[in-house]
Amino acid sequence: MKVQVERLLLQVNGLQLSLLQACPTDRRDQPTLILLHGFTGSALSWGSLLEEFASAGLRVIAFDLHGHGLSEAPAAPERYSMEHCQADLLAALRQLGIAPAEAILLGYSLGGRIALYCAFSGFFRALILESASPGIADPRERAARQRQDEELAASIEREGIAAFVARWEQLPLFASHQRLPEERRAALRAQRLTNRPQGLAGSLRGVGTGVQPPLHARLPELSLPVLLICGALDKKFCAIGKEMARLLPRATLAIVPDAGHTVHLEQPARFAGLVLSFCANLVPLRGQSPDATSGQ
Repeated sequence: MKVQVERLLLQVNGLQLSLLQACPTDRRDQPTLILLHGFTGSALSWGSLLEEFASAGLRVIAFDLHGHGLSEAPAAPERYSMEHCQADLLAALRQLGIAPAEAILLGYSLGGRIALYCAFSGFFRALILESASPGIADPRERAARQRQDEELAASIEREGIAAFVARWEQLPLFASHQRLPEERRAALRAQRLTNRPQGLAGSLRGVGTGVQPPLHARLPELSLPVLLICGALDKKFCAIGKEMARLLPRATLAIVPDAGHTVHLEQPARFAGLVLSFCANLVPLRGQSPDATSGQ
């Protein structure tokens, strides 16, 4: 199937947001899947998954989040807040003609935290979270994380993107990336290096885990279908995923073998299968049979 991919720039609430849209060329009424990337990423981080999802019959919209990719990087940290992210994303979707209860929202890591917050708006049909959390419940831990994020933001501004990326790649969270082919790691590094100090620092200060509102107590209220995806090698987020699955009324947890924090990068075929099977339970897709996605 032919797929058309285009770059769009939207003005929403005084801010420019950039996105990639991938659509089957022979359909105009396809269901919509929204993608939100992680910290240091962009719409390009999803790679060939955009075309794969679109080939299955989905209209795919992948945003560059605030301060990332080609989206604007405001100077004020509060402009990156969860509240502003939600307002801007919903305004952008309305500009694109997407109605409430129509789109499925997928977020990875930072994008997953934003997606979970946005899911409480009632705008979305279903939710997919990859390696995401509801925040930090303990106030002392949250304050400590906010201090850490401030220190990291200041170091990015002081030392620049290249020094930051070199340190970021060495985090234990991304140890499983060493298993990836060198060309894939090089492409990931090149994408991260396109970021701007002001954008990443603003994101850490405005929507970092230390400042976001913790959502643990609200999870039982979220009645829409939720797919939780995490990598078996990422023990921390597997534990978070299990706890979220316990609290969410309509959640399915999928733990993917031989993957760490970035399941969509480390096991793209398995990730795509989980996402498309989940979507096929909600909307008709080409070549997809509705069946339950289950944990391992």
